[in-house]
Amino acid sequence: MRIAVTTPMGHVGRHVTSMLIRSGVRPLLLARKPTNVAPELWEHADIVEANSTDPAQVTAATQGVDAIYWVDPSVMSSDPVADYTLATKALVKAVTANGIGRVVFQSSIGAEKRHGVGEIDGLAVTEVALDALDVDVTHLRCGYFFTNLLLDIDAVRQGQVTTVLPLDQPMSWVAPRDIAEVASLTLLNTQWRGRRVQAVHGPQDLSWRQVAETLTAHVGHPVHAEQITDTEMLQRYLAVGMPPMMADAVLGMSTGLRDGFRPEQRRTLATTTPTTLTSWIHEELIPVL
Repeated sequence: MRIAVTTPMGHVGRHVTSMLIRSGVRPLLLARKPTNVAPELWEHADIVEANSTDPAQVTAATQGVDAIYWVDPSVMSSDPVADYTLATKALVKAVTANGIGRVVFQSSIGAEKRHGVGEIDGLAVTEVALDALDVDVTHLRCGYFFTNLLLDIDAVRQGQVTTVLPLDQPMSWVAPRDIAEVASLTLLNTQWRGRRVQAVHGPQDLSWRQVAETLTAHVGHPVHAEQITDTEMLQRYLAVGMPPMMADAVLGMSTGLRDGFRPEQRRTLATTTPTTLTSWIHEELIPVL
């Protein structure tokens, strides 16, 4: 079975890559810059240059592929949702031209709303496009990544994390490694058919207040959570150099999941994954603090 992996060095993709290799598969890695792929992978994987927003490159790179793990690339952009649309067109062309029969797509909780969730709206565009094809597709509706805490590591160091969400509003938090496990097992399982939605909810729903309490208990200093206004958060995004449309799109991922939002998939044994925030903090956060 020929399996292609996009974003092979991303938070999830790097784990998908290593898991497939350990399972005995030699994956095909699509990388915007192949030289950035870890040297130890070259012996165990085939690596090709492909920009996920370029239909010609993606189509050429995926000839002979049976299944693909697809991630819409999130990069600094003046219009991220438009970039997701370009990536969707590249994926659809490649799947159609090369007869790729199975797609595992890394989506997000909130994509079920289809609009009004900022950058997640771009993922909804991909879901809709894949659903229109005659292929087997699994949409992984993932929770909030633990690794998002690394994006604001200075705030963790300073003991003050901020959000526009109510501090006691619970939501699913998940380790990227657990998403990779679900993705890899889904790619390797040839028994499923049709359209599937598979939520990846992490071990438990957590509020920002609970996250701050867990950080306090394990990072060696107090960490407090503070709710700030949408305007304040938008100004912070702009201050770090985000283009205006990207700042709006990133903010929308939080505001669109506020005000009574409930995920389409409830938490079950099938959607609950094992890695706790505490273990992730010790494995990945503390070493970089």
